[in-house]
Amino acid sequence: MGIDKLIGVDKIPFFPPEASTFAREIDVLYLVTWALTIFFLGVVIVMLTVLAVVYRRNSKADRSHPIHTHHGLELAWSIIPMILGLMIFAWGAKLYADAYKVPDNAEEIFVVGKQWMWHIQHTNGIRENNTLTVPTGRPFKLTCISQDVIHSFFIPAFRIKRDVLPGHYTSAWFEATLPGEYHLFCAEYCGTEHSRMTGTVRVLTPENYQRWLDLKGTKETVEAKPVRAKSMEEEGQEIFESVGCANCHTAEDTPRAPSLYALFGKKRQMQNGEILVADRDYLRANILTPNDKITAGYEATMPTYQGNLTEEQVNALVAYIKSLGTSEEPKPAGGEVKIQNGKVVTPPVAPKAATSNTQGGN
Repeated sequence: MGIDKLIGVDKIPFFPPEASTFAREIDVLYLVTWALTIFFLGVVIVMLTVLAVVYRRNSKADRSHPIHTHHGLELAWSIIPMILGLMIFAWGAKLYADAYKVPDNAEEIFVVGKQWMWHIQHTNGIRENNTLTVPTGRPFKLTCISQDVIHSFFIPAFRIKRDVLPGHYTSAWFEATLPGEYHLFCAEYCGTEHSRMTGTVRVLTPENYQRWLDLKGTKETVEAKPVRAKSMEEEGQEIFESVGCANCHTAEDTPRAPSLYALFGKKRQMQNGEILVADRDYLRANILTPNDKITAGYEATMPTYQGNLTEEQVNALVAYIKSLGTSEEPKPAGGEVKIQNGKVVTPPVAPKAATSNTQGGN
C-alpha cells in the first residue's frame, strides 16, 4: 500500500510511485515528520486562539492571580519535543546511512553528466543516453561524475538524489522493486538547457531484462554477423595500449613507472610525503594530470591526458586497471607476472625437488 492510500488520497498523485527498496521507509519518515509538524502547529494555533478569546480586552476572565511559572508544563514542552526530535534524527540518520552503504553484491553502472544529457555506461559495454535500464530485485551502484559543471542525478520514484561533480566521483545505490518507466531529472541548475536535462528509468522484470541484454549486448557488422559488445575492461585495455600506457607501465615496477597490478586500493606515498589511497579519484587524477602529485621514487615523465580523453574513456581505463587486481589480491609468487588479454597470468612453477639430508649454501 502506497503512502497515498495510507492517508486516504490514493486518487490524487501527491507522491511518486514507491519503486525502490527504501522508498517506503523514506515516505513513512516524511509522513511522520509532516504529521508531528501539523500536530504541534495545531496545538500552538489552538492555544493562541483560546487565550486570545478568553483574555481579550474587557473580558470577565479572572486576572487577579497570574501564574508566572509552571515547572511541569515547561518540562513537558521541552522534554517531549526533544525526545521526538532525537527519535526523528536517529531514524533519518539510519535511512541516510542505508542509502549510502552500497551492498557488496551491487552491480556498478557509470553515469556521466554533461550539458545537457546523461550518459550511462554499463560494465558489459552497453551504453545509453538519457535512459537507464535495470531489472527488479538486483542492487545497482551508480558511480557518477560530471564532464563540465555540477549536476544532480535525481530519480523521484527511487527516492535517490546525488550531486554529480566535475573532477570527483560520487555514488548512490538502489534496488528497483516495481517494473515501469520513471522520470529522471537533473536537480541542480546547470545552464540554459537545465530544464531539458531529463530522462527515463526503465525497470524490467528479470526475464525481460535478460532479453534486453541479449539484444543490446550484440551489434551487427557489415557482414550482418552479430558481434558481442566490448566490456568496459576490454575497452579500457584497448585505450591503455593505444595511448601508450603499456610502454611504461608493465607487469613489474621499473625505473620509468610503477606496475599497475594490484594497485587499486593500495596506499601510495607521494614525493611530498603524502599518503594517498589508489581509488577511482586517485587513478583519474593520475591519468589526466599526472604531474600534480608524483609517486615517490619517480620523475614527472608521464604526459598529461587532460582534454585528450573523455570521462567515458577514463572510466574504461579505471575499470581495466581495477581488473588487474586489488591490494587484497597479492602478487602471485613462483615466476614472472605477465599481463595477457588484460588479465594477469603466472607461468607454471616447476615442482620442488625431493628433499635430502644434504644441505647446500645459497
